[in-house]
Amino acid sequence: MSPNGQFVKVWDPFIRIFHWTLVTAFVIAYLTEDDLLGLHVWAGYIIIGLLFLRLVWGLVGTRHARFADFIYSPTSIRAFLKNTLRLKAPRYLGHNPAGGLMVIVLLVMLVLISASGLVLYAVDEHAGPLASLLSGVGENWEGILEGLHEFLVNITLALVVVHIAGVVVESLVHRENLVQAMVTGLKRK
Repeated sequence: MSPNGQFVKVWDPFIRIFHWTLVTAFVIAYLTEDDLLGLHVWAGYIIIGLLFLRLVWGLVGTRHARFADFIYSPTSIRAFLKNTLRLKAPRYLGHNPAGGLMVIVLLVMLVLISASGLVLYAVDEHAGPLASLLSGVGENWEGILEGLHEFLVNITLALVVVHIAGVVVESLVHRENLVQAMVTGLKRK
């Protein structure tokens, strides 16, 4: 809590570092797809490591970092979205039902992107941790795997745009800077 008692710590340092490191690694991976493959691959490995750490922290971390804190029923999510459209959604200290759903969907998409990237790297470049397992896969799979990987990335990019729009709407409706909260860890009580 801040000295004046008006703010409370919501996002722990791990969550904040995870979030901004993930954003950076995703942007680097997106921008270096073909031209700088080595950098692209390392950004992907960083994302895989971050996802593993986030999974662990989602089970044992601080209150608002735990998955149990922000996994809501479909009914709660629908009700929250309806109320958001009416600009009457309640404020949540941690993730709201829509935000919690978005976290889970983005994490799942990043796992799928990472898996498809590892397989593509093994098949196309004969490199990476799966190279020996996939050495016999024919060249005709390269195009399919590349298409799948890019499709998953583009869907995730669209989800990121929806995520950012949700942050903007929530920030305006509840008159709080959610980006600043993800930097400082503090939110209004």
